[in-house]
Amino acid sequence: MSRLEEKIEELHFMKKYPSELYYNGNLELLQKTKISIVGSRRPSKYSRMIIQNISSSLSKAGVCIVSGGAMGIDAIAHLSAGSSNTISVLLCGLNIKYPAINKNLLSDIEKNGLLLSQFKENFRATPWSFVVRNELVVALGEVLIVAEAEIGSGSMRSIEFALKMGKEIYVLPQRLGESGATNELLKTNKAKAIYDIDEFVAKFSKNIEVIDKKFDEFIEYCKINPTYEEALKIYSSRVFESELLGEIKVENGIIKLA
Repeated sequence: MSRLEEKIEELHFMKKYPSELYYNGNLELLQKTKISIVGSRRPSKYSRMIIQNISSSLSKAGVCIVSGGAMGIDAIAHLSAGSSNTISVLLCGLNIKYPAINKNLLSDIEKNGLLLSQFKENFRATPWSFVVRNELVVALGEVLIVAEAEIGSGSMRSIEFALKMGKEIYVLPQRLGESGATNELLKTNKAKAIYDIDEFVAKFSKNIEVIDKKFDEFIEYCKINPTYEEALKIYSSRVFESELLGEIKVENGIIKLA
């Protein structure tokens, strides 16, 4: 864990530049085009699938994904970007991997990507540190994507920060009665909807030619409905990742595409 001494230009958008900022990992990611992604800790299958696609496509196009390391949308955004092209901002000391369920994910990002925090070692998450974390996540990104959020949810603070900073906000088209906060943003013209992922990615892409979808050997394998044990022997880490992303489901010991 090291203290970051040089100034980060994007953080001047914050109400007050952080008095202390700590990091573990690759600082070169701060020089890349960055997009922040936030959203529900319990997203719908639709939101999981779309964010997986958006985050993966942006990463392949050379864009670094920034999020807060939480369950749900945050974890999906980090995973889909790949640990070497994502920045996770923590609400605790960098030596504490919180939430515990994301310990392996955060450790991978620490080794290959970048962890940032405004808090010293051993500082544990508090209600107010969530807010501090959210402001930093929003400030780092060129724009903010809010995948799914209800009125009164924690994501509302991220939305407030983005509006104050003058950041463009993008949301997913959602059904009526769902994701009330993002639907309200569209209704009041405070956000734009992402209707075409490739078109959205092209706005920020530094490497457009690599956006094409590749053959996915693991997904093809799952189409034959292998047993969970068989799949673990061949694709151990991918099985867990795909379960978290909602790509597959396990029924009676058999893997099926979700």
